[in-house]
Amino acid sequence: MQDLIHGFADVLTVYTLAWICAGVTLGYVLGVLPGLGKATGVAVAIPLTFYLEPVAAIALLIGIAKGSAAGSAVSAILLNTPGEPSSAPTALDGYPMARQGKAQKALKMGLYASVIGDFLSTVLLICLAAPMARYALLIGPVELCAILVFSMTFIGGLSGRSLLKGLIAGAFGVFFATVGLETETFIPRLTFGLLDLDDGLPLVPIAIGMLAVAEMIVQAGNMRQLDRETEQIVDGTRPEDRVVLWSDWKRCFAPILRGTLIGSVVGILPGLGASVGSFLSYGATRRASDRPEEFGTGRIEGVAAAESADNAVVPASFVPLFALGIPGSVIAAILIAAFVLHGLTPGPRMFQEQPELVAAVYAAMLCASGILLFIGYTGQRIFARVATVPVRLIIPVVLFLCCIGAWMETGSIFAIYIMLAFTVLGILAKKLDFSFVTFLIGFVIGPSVELSFRQSLQILDHRWSNLTGHPIALVFIALTAVVLVALARGRSGGGAVGTVRDTGTTITKGRIS
Repeated sequence: MQDLIHGFADVLTVYTLAWICAGVTLGYVLGVLPGLGKATGVAVAIPLTFYLEPVAAIALLIGIAKGSAAGSAVSAILLNTPGEPSSAPTALDGYPMARQGKAQKALKMGLYASVIGDFLSTVLLICLAAPMARYALLIGPVELCAILVFSMTFIGGLSGRSLLKGLIAGAFGVFFATVGLETETFIPRLTFGLLDLDDGLPLVPIAIGMLAVAEMIVQAGNMRQLDRETEQIVDGTRPEDRVVLWSDWKRCFAPILRGTLIGSVVGILPGLGASVGSFLSYGATRRASDRPEEFGTGRIEGVAAAESADNAVVPASFVPLFALGIPGSVIAAILIAAFVLHGLTPGPRMFQEQPELVAAVYAAMLCASGILLFIGYTGQRIFARVATVPVRLIIPVVLFLCCIGAWMETGSIFAIYIMLAFTVLGILAKKLDFSFVTFLIGFVIGPSVELSFRQSLQILDHRWSNLTGHPIALVFIALTAVVLVALARGRSGGGAVGTVRDTGTTITKGRIS
């Protein structure tokens, strides 16, 4: 608690608060614009934080992630076009409310639910990450290798519709992580004589290419559909249609708490993603309702349930990142580059080595929740107008920022070539339904997998029988086998482990496919 107080002292300055406000505002705009979202925004913004202080830089990126998660509800409610796939359930009841003249009520409840879910999930992160990290410090290389393999299997199985494709994507991520100097002999691997590759492939250009540039090219292909005219939404004449009444709060209180809990659990489990959380929360609220048949016709509880879960996923996904150093989502994987850039290596040791910086990050996240409420409420009408900006004007600006961001990572034009190469890979992944989530996470943890595996071979003296002295590793190896069998049976039997993922969802104005 004392460290957290010192963290607030570092964050509550005009300089840091200004960057948090900038991040939340930018994220809100990116969330409102369909097809962009938090992953794109964070990936492009990382190089722009090179010259910021560590706390301000990380706070800016976290503000983008939080603002985008809340802002995606605006286009879902007003245009029936979610800014991100995870806001698709919001459109089911939010858009009918808007057509009934209750757009402002739906937008305000969506904002309130987003802030509550985000704040409570951040508190959960603060309470869980440090205790989990203390146990993680007791884990040796053998146990760590087993945990990383289990995580890759779990994420690969749940991040796409195909278990095999998920595992292949993760394996490719680990493969590309081996480019560069070998860890023991320092012999170049897969560099093809290019000195630029001796240090390995940079994460930021890869993330920008696979997420931002690839998405813009896909959106350009759907430009005619995205720029078509939509139905004009008119506010109702009654005052109660524009405000959230006490009766609305009584109906939404339980769905918000339920959604926060579901979103937090989904966020902690690697690989599920915000889409799973929001759909599970919406479905649970509908089943718990006395009149489930009315959902989809303009029930405010549906908006509250979906948005609280959607925004609770982001902070909760940092729990495995902070405690174990294992990214459980695209945002967590991308933020590793920013953390390392500013001297904070995610994992259990960061609580011992830099507790002040960790506390400042926590304080920044809590402040971002309050700023999100203020900016979202005061700028509601402005953000509603942003939702109508034509995609043909957005794409050139985003592509320009992508090139600048990739170049700033290394100061070399070679980074842009890498970005373009992985743009092609990202487009192929989208078309063939391979999980770029698993690919990026595999790329991030690839060096740790290789190092821990090499250390394990030395510790075990190259004998599998010596694993009996490492019961924790045996448990995770058994869990890996169980997950593989369970997922394979579920897929072959037609019972998908969730039907909505953060990958492969196509959004066009007026419909979700």
